[in-house]
Amino acid sequence: MAALAAGIALTGVATANAAATSSPVAGTTAAHRSESLGPFGYGGVKLGMSATQAKATGKIVQKLGASICSGWDLKAHPTGRDSVSIYVSKKLGVAMIAAPKGVKTPQGIGIGSTRKQLRKAYPKLETSASGSNDHLFTIVPGNPKAYYRFLLNHDKIYDVSLELKNQDCTN
Repeated sequence: MAALAAGIALTGVATANAAATSSPVAGTTAAHRSESLGPFGYGGVKLGMSATQAKATGKIVQKLGASICSGWDLKAHPTGRDSVSIYVSKKLGVAMIAAPKGVKTPQGIGIGSTRKQLRKAYPKLETSASGSNDHLFTIVPGNPKAYYRFLLNHDKIYDVSLELKNQDCTN
């Protein structure tokens, strides 16, 4: 929750999945496997793309302008009024992409996955600086410049994001 709170403090909005329920998600379909979150992006939007490059994909729409980071949504997965699914840093480009409901990592982890499934898929999980066991990180397999952030409630994941290791939009 610290990263979410910090993201809200910097931009005034929450990520797309922060308000999501923790209900289990059905198995991954072939479409989701081909469009998994990571290791470099999701839905045609890649980590590190400039705002101009990301906008040129035609897959995102800007929701929030800011001095350090702007907030965007995937057109195919709009979020609520007070949330965004992508943060774009003026310095680093696309810095964070939140997984839409039903989308999983290539290792099969997404909203609704259990802590046990998460630990099995990512045995080298680390806790946040605050030490919270409900705010976990791991380096993205196949992309050492990025990490996955998982937020849990009652041992179920309610938020998953793909983030640059040096991102400056949330902390």
